[in-house]
Amino acid sequence: MAFDELLADRVREMIAATEKKVEEKKMFGGLCFMVNDKMCVGVEQERLMLRIGPDAYEEALEKDGCTPMDFTGKVMKGYVFVDKDVLTTNKQLSWWMKLALDFNKKAKASKKKK
Repeated sequence: MAFDELLADRVREMIAATEKKVEEKKMFGGLCFMVNDKMCVGVEQERLMLRIGPDAYEEALEKDGCTPMDFTGKVMKGYVFVDKDVLTTNKQLSWWMKLALDFNKKAKASKKKK
């Protein structure tokens, strides 16, 4: 699996500081952090995948290193990628993590597959 282990450790530490119900799943060729049974943050290759919701989406795309999430040729509004090069400090990472964790409180969980 090709993802940045150091970035994953930083994300894991930040989530653990505030969240109790966290599950890690291997997805998208990387590692996804499910918070309260909802996709929240992922580490994929050399970047972060964040579920930030539609309200924060446009403003986030104006930030350096942020691009729309596009796995299949279709942009997923409310999801973004952030290059690890703009996440060198804990303050920078914390800003992005707060967006994802704040949206997680409002987000709906996916339906469970039987």
